[in-house]
Order: sequence, then structure tokens, then C-alpha cells
Amino acid sequence: MNENLTDLDFGVEISPEKNKVVGGTLYLVATPVGNLADLSARAVKVLSEVDFIAAEDTRNSMRLLSYLGIQKPMVSYFEHNKRTHGELICSKLLAGESCALITDAGTPAISDPGEDIVALCAEQSIPVTSIPGACAAILALTLSALPTGRFCFEGFLSADKKERRARLERLKGDDRTLIFHEAPHKLKATLADMCEIFGAERKISLCRELTKLNEDIHRTTLGGAVAHYEENSPRGEYVLVIEGADGETSDEKNDLCSLSIEEHVEHYVSLGMSQKDAIKTAARDRGVPKNDVYMVFAKK
Repeated sequence: MNENLTDLDFGVEISPEKNKVVGGTLYLVATPVGNLADLSARAVKVLSEVDFIAAEDTRNSMRLLSYLGIQKPMVSYFEHNKRTHGELICSKLLAGESCALITDAGTPAISDPGEDIVALCAEQSIPVTSIPGACAAILALTLSALPTGRFCFEGFLSADKKERRARLERLKGDDRTLIFHEAPHKLKATLADMCEIFGAERKISLCRELTKLNEDIHRTTLGGAVAHYEENSPRGEYVLVIEGADGETSDEKNDLCSLSIEEHVEHYVSLGMSQKDAIKTAARDRGVPKNDVYMVFAKK
């Protein structure tokens, strides 16, 4: 990388001093989410010059560093050791060493224990700077075909069904575009809860394999997503981008409740929901126990 470039080259200033690795500083280095070509020259420079590297999974990070031809001392730093290893990293920084913090993929400190070490460094007046790069949530948002002006990043929802549903209830009326991360083994349960609480007609983009050869963006409704994964097994890590609440939602719900129970349920079935989920959702709209709706069909 030519450090003599000036603001005449790209319309922005490229500062050699800012690119210099300084002792006693924590560098948050974004790594590719799938495509190694997305790693910036500045990121490679910092990884090459710091005294040591803190990584979420040292085995995964060793593969990246080996590809780059970089050999550095490494410290593991993840959710279950962040307290003790965070203190270790800070002690090294206070002693004048420089450290690059990397995650398995994407930007450290976003839905990641890196946020804790940034706070710890701030408490101890340790300088922290960020080397920007890939962030799966932002990638998915730009590809979603949903509004990008205002959005809310929620990360991973709780694996506990009660806690997950409680969080979704709080988000139900939020008119911003919503972004979630989800693992394949939890996807179907999460989509079912979202469909019931947000409504089957809410738009969603399911993004997986971002920046990779088999990148897949599935734009549909929550009802359509539930139906799709009744027939197809989820694969890979997902970013879910969901349309914000419409101010007309309550009016639409009132219109649905003016239908007969059979028509109300059939409306959701026509959107791709199973009859069981359609009954649950119709009961929720009407504010009645789901068994009251189910009994209408049982009597047929």
C-alpha cells in the first residue's frame, strides 16, 4: 500500500501516521465474513505489525493468518473467558504492547464479547481504534430490498422460547427495519414465533453465505418463510432482515377480525402458514384462547 497517497487521489485524506501501529493500543480488525478478498490492505498491515492477536477461536484465526503468511503470538478471547483474558490483554496493553482483536468473521464488538474489552480499555484509558471492514448485518441490510434509513440491530434472540417471544413482543410495533442473527438449528422456531407475533404478511429477507460463491438472499413474507422451511432444511448461519411495523397494522387486524373465524384462519393459510399456526395467529388477533378457534374446526 502506498502511504504517500494524498487527498487528491481519492477525495479523502490517507494519513500515514494513522496507519502506523502504536504500542499500548487495541486494534479492532474486521475480518471477511466469507470472501478473503474483502480483507483490506490496512487490516493486513495491522495484523502483521501488532505484538499479539486476540481471537475468538484461535484455530479458525490461525487458518486466516497462515493464508496471509503472518505468525504472531495469540490469546483466545471469547464469551466464556472474556473476564480473565480481558484483564490479561489489558495488562499487556498497559505494558506497552499492541494487540489486534479479531472475531471469526466480521467486525469485533458487534454482537460479540469484544464490546466488553472495549469498555474495559475505556475504563483504563487504553487507546482503541477500529480497522473497518465487513459486517454481516450491514451487508444483509443493503441486500434486503427493505428500507435502510432507520434500522435496529438485535443480534441473536434468546434460545429460551419465553424470553424470545417476550423480546419479539416488545419489537412488534417498532417501525424500523429489524436485523437478527440466527443459527440453522433455531431458525424454524424463531420464524414460527416471528410469524405469530409480527404477522404472516410482514416482509423478510433471509440472507446466508454472504460474499461466498453460493450467496443466497431469499425475499419473502414471514408466512412464506415458515412454509419454505417446512419443506427445506435450514443450512448455514442466517441474517434475518424484517420489515418494520406498518402504522396500518391495527386497522388490518380489525379488518381480519370482522371476518368469520374460518375466513380469518384461511387468510393466514393462503399466506403459506400451516393450519396450526394460522389458528394460533387468528386467536391472537382476536384476543381469544387458541382452543376457541380450534373448536370451530373440530366441529366440522
